[in-house]
Amino acid sequence: MPASLFHRHRNPASVHLNNPQWIGTMIEKIRKTVPSLHGNTDSELSVRSETLSETVCGGVSILDESILIPGLALMTEALRRRTGKLVYDVQLQAAMALAVGSSVEMQTGEGKTLSVGLAAYLHALQRRGVHVVTANAYLAERDCHDLGPAYEILGLTCGFLPEGNNLALKRAAYECDLTYGTGYEFGFDYLRDQVQLRNHRGRRLGEKCLSNCQRSIFSVQETTQRGLWRAIVDEADNVLLDDACSPLVLSGNTAMTAVDEQAHQLARRTAANLHCNHDFRFDHESRRVALTDVGVEAVHGCDLNSIEHVLQRPWIDYVEHALQAEWLYHRDVHYIVREAQVQLVDGTTGRVFEDRKWSAGLHQAVEAKEGVLITAESQPLAKVTRQRLYKSYQTLTGLTGTATGSESEFLDIYGLRVISVPLRVPSQRRMERPRFFVDGAARLNAVAAEVGELHRTGRPVLVGTRSIAETGELSALLKQQQVAHQVLSGVQDADETAIISAAGNPGSVTISTNMAGRGTDIQLSPRSAALGGLHVIVSGRHEASRIDRQIIGRGARQGDPGSARVYCSGDDWLVQSYGPWIRDALRRYADSRGEVAQDFSVAFDRAQRSCERQQCQIRRQLYQEDRRRTEVLVKLDSRLA
Repeated sequence: MPASLFHRHRNPASVHLNNPQWIGTMIEKIRKTVPSLHGNTDSELSVRSETLSETVCGGVSILDESILIPGLALMTEALRRRTGKLVYDVQLQAAMALAVGSSVEMQTGEGKTLSVGLAAYLHALQRRGVHVVTANAYLAERDCHDLGPAYEILGLTCGFLPEGNNLALKRAAYECDLTYGTGYEFGFDYLRDQVQLRNHRGRRLGEKCLSNCQRSIFSVQETTQRGLWRAIVDEADNVLLDDACSPLVLSGNTAMTAVDEQAHQLARRTAANLHCNHDFRFDHESRRVALTDVGVEAVHGCDLNSIEHVLQRPWIDYVEHALQAEWLYHRDVHYIVREAQVQLVDGTTGRVFEDRKWSAGLHQAVEAKEGVLITAESQPLAKVTRQRLYKSYQTLTGLTGTATGSESEFLDIYGLRVISVPLRVPSQRRMERPRFFVDGAARLNAVAAEVGELHRTGRPVLVGTRSIAETGELSALLKQQQVAHQVLSGVQDADETAIISAAGNPGSVTISTNMAGRGTDIQLSPRSAALGGLHVIVSGRHEASRIDRQIIGRGARQGDPGSARVYCSGDDWLVQSYGPWIRDALRRYADSRGEVAQDFSVAFDRAQRSCERQQCQIRRQLYQEDRRRTEVLVKLDSRLA
C-alpha cells in the first residue's frame, strides 16, 4: 500500500537546497570537519559512526546539522581511505539533496556513484535497511564491491542482491544495512514475498503450527525482504520512468512446450497470406495490429478442426499476434535469437534479458516466426507497477543525469522534487551541426565516413546506435574501411567496463547500443585531449531526448574537451510513428547521396516530444489504473474483514 513520501515538503533542510549561501555554509562546515578525522584510527571512526547511529535511532533526523555535517564528513574520510577518491563539493551538494528526499539531476561524469554512497550512509544510520537501486546487475555488484569497505569502516554492512532464487543469499543481502541490486530484482523479490504471504494467510487454522513441527518451509523466515523502508535509485530516469511503461509480472513454472503450438504455426501460415491495408492495419505508435472486416472474414474461413481443442484464446488473437511478430517486432532490434531461444532486448538500454518474455501469446508468435521451440506461456502469479512498488517505500529518492523535462512526472507520481546540481567545472563540449538523410543506409554510410576520417587523425570516437542490428551494419562498413573498432551489444556486462573505459584512448573507435557503458567513466589520455577529445555520434534519435543526452554526455566530462553530433534519417522509427510527413520533405531536398542540407531539427524535436508525451501518458494511465484497482481491493478487504 502507498506509504508516506518522507514528508519531503516539510523537511527543514529542503527549503535551503536552492539557496547557494546555505549550501556553501554546510559544505564549508563539512570541509572543516574532515581534517579533524585524519588522525583517527578506523576503530575510532567506527565509534563516531555508532554514536551517530544511536542518535538517529533515538529520533534525531539525518537532516539535523548535528547528523548531516559529521555524517557526510565521516563518509568522505572513509571514501578517501578505502577508495582513494576525493569528494567534490558538487557531490556533497547532491548527497544533501538525496538525504532530503529529492530527485537529483547531476550531469554525466560528475561522480554520481560517490554521491549515492554519501547519502546511502546517512539513510543507513537508522539500521532498517537501505535499498540502493541500479539499472543493471553489473553496476550494482561493482558499486557494492567498491564502496563496501568504506561502509565497513563506519560499522555498516553492505551486500549485493543476486539474481535468481537462492533465498539464503538473498536474505543475507537484505539483512545488511545497505543492499545494492537492480530495480527488477527488488521488485520480483517483493512479489515473491507477497505470494508467500498470500499463500500463508490462506492456510487453515493450526496448519502453520503443524508445518513448523514438521520443519517445513514455514519453520524459517517466510519472506525474503524485511520491508520497503528507504530506496535510493541510481539512474532514476531509467528505473522510475523508462521501465515504468510496463508492470513487473511474476510468473510460475510451466511445461516447456506450448500446448497450442499447432495454433501458432497455423496462425503464422494464415498471416503470411494477408495483405497490409487490405486485410489488416498496424499502428507504429501503439505497436498494435488490427484486422479489417475483410481480414476477419478471411481468418474465419480457415479450417480450425485440427486445433480447436488447443486454443487458449480467440483464433483472431493468434493471427494478430503473428502479424505483430512479422511486421512490428524485428530480430536484433527488439529481440535476439541465442541458443535457439528468443531473448528480449531492452529498448532503452540495449541490454538483453534472458529470463523475460512477452505476454498473452506474443512471445510464442515470435518463436513461431523464428522457427525455434514454441515454449508454454508462463502463468502470472502476481504483478506490480513500478509506480506502486517505489511509492511503497517510506522514503524514496533518486539521482540521474537527465531529469530535466520530466519534473512534473517525478513530482506527480513519486512526490520527488527535481533539484539540479551545477557542473563542477564548465563544459567544453562542442555540439556539431546535426545531419539529415533520406534513409538509414545513407545515414550509416555518412556515419562510417565521419568515423573513418576522425580515426585517421587519431581522435577517439564513440557511436551510440539504436539497435544491435544497426551496430552490426555499422561494424561491417568500418571493416570495409579497415577501421579497427570495439563493439558493445548489450550482452558483455563485466567486459563493458574495460571496453568503455578505453574509449578515450587515441584512435579508439567504439560502437555501442544506446546504453553506451552507462555508469562507467571514460578517461581521456593527454594525447586524445590535445586532439580535441572524444567525439560522440548519436546515430539516430531515440524515443526520449533524455537518452540522446545520456549518450552525448559520455564525452566532454569534467571539463574535458570533446564534441558530439546527431544523425537523423527519414525511415527512423520516430519519423514513421510520429512524423511521417518528414520523410517526404527530406526526399524533396536530398542530394545524390541522400543527404539534406536544410536543418530539420525543429521537425524531429516535435516528433520526439510527441513520443515523450505518449510514453508519459502510458505511464500515468498505468499508474491510475493500478491505483483504482488497489482502492477497489482495499474496500473489498475492509468489507470482508
